[in-house]
Amino acid sequence: MAQAPPQPPLHMRRNGFDPTAELRDIREGDGVLVTKSAFGMDVYLVTRHDDVKAVLADHERFSNTRPPGFVVPGAPVVSEEDQARARAGNLLGLDPPEHQRLRRMLTPAFTQRRIKALEPRIDAIVTDHLDAMAAAGPPADLVENFALPIPSLVICELLGVPYADRADFQRRSARQLDLSIPIPERLEVGRQSREYMHSLVRRARTAPGDDILGMLVREHGAELSDDELVGIAGLLLLAGHETTSNMLGLGVLALLRHPDQLAAVRDDSAAVAPAVEELLRWLSIVHSGIPRITTTDVEIAGVEIPAGELVFVSLPSANRDPGFTDAPEVLDIARGAPGHLAFGHGVHHCLGAPLARMEMRIALPALLRRFPNLELAEPFDGVQFRSFHFIYGLRSLAVRW
Repeated sequence: MAQAPPQPPLHMRRNGFDPTAELRDIREGDGVLVTKSAFGMDVYLVTRHDDVKAVLADHERFSNTRPPGFVVPGAPVVSEEDQARARAGNLLGLDPPEHQRLRRMLTPAFTQRRIKALEPRIDAIVTDHLDAMAAAGPPADLVENFALPIPSLVICELLGVPYADRADFQRRSARQLDLSIPIPERLEVGRQSREYMHSLVRRARTAPGDDILGMLVREHGAELSDDELVGIAGLLLLAGHETTSNMLGLGVLALLRHPDQLAAVRDDSAAVAPAVEELLRWLSIVHSGIPRITTTDVEIAGVEIPAGELVFVSLPSANRDPGFTDAPEVLDIARGAPGHLAFGHGVHHCLGAPLARMEMRIALPALLRRFPNLELAEPFDGVQFRSFHFIYGLRSLAVRW
């Protein structure tokens, strides 16, 4: 008999667009459950909106850093020096004050004014890809031809990464985030990624350009080590294309399944911004963010959690919590979804959120207006979701018009 496919860990399980019913049952029950991570470690999974928000807001009791001696089962032994180099510059793995020191250096690159100045370039990138799709004709893989390349090109230009290198870094990124791949292999891919980013940092040190890496070298070069620059650039590159590309692919699929709401996004410019927020809430593509470690004994929803334990927050469950919003299972683009946690909360709230919002506000209506008869070119039941990835998304999406 054929073996059943392996199940993702509980916090990553979905049924198409929806979090698994098991997560709903936990949220409606105790709200917190001890379960297993992808690496077989016991973790406390927090599922309610207010509890998740409280965990994310409290970096003192729920730390992003890893204590000395922390080891993931199955990971090879790595020296403390190599661990420190790998962690350097990765804002997601740091707590204040070190996190704030680095974030302040990056904030000027992501102000509303700076992001607004990118709008004409993002418009042009979107138009170029729509022109290419139209010229090639249907059917087309929307992920390969639209959802993935647009954010990739934007973040490449922002960081100063040669767009010709995109295929290699996209391949490495996908493998780094695929939790079904053995840890040693993912660590090796991570090493290759850092090696590549070191080459870009060396170039920026020699001749800093007008991109983010160049800005960091010119304004903070003496304060930042090469390892920190590599960590910062690697995180921005990874987050800058994996998140928005998966939101675009899933967002289009969601709208195709809700034709009346698709028509509103296509025809009413005032509907676009609230639609983006509702899609962010409803899809919640980041399952949990970085696991936290308790620094002291804590209590969540009446559940005692000892110091030194891993805590996962379920962002999809939190954003579908009836205590947060009415009829949370329903996609309703008129809702606007204020207060959703798709970008996180607290000191680690996504730095690139304004850029991601702008890319989606430009790309979604542009696609739907260029191809007003856009439809699936494959059965919905055949659409393949990326179930084991740190960031939820689609493997591909065949469309025609």
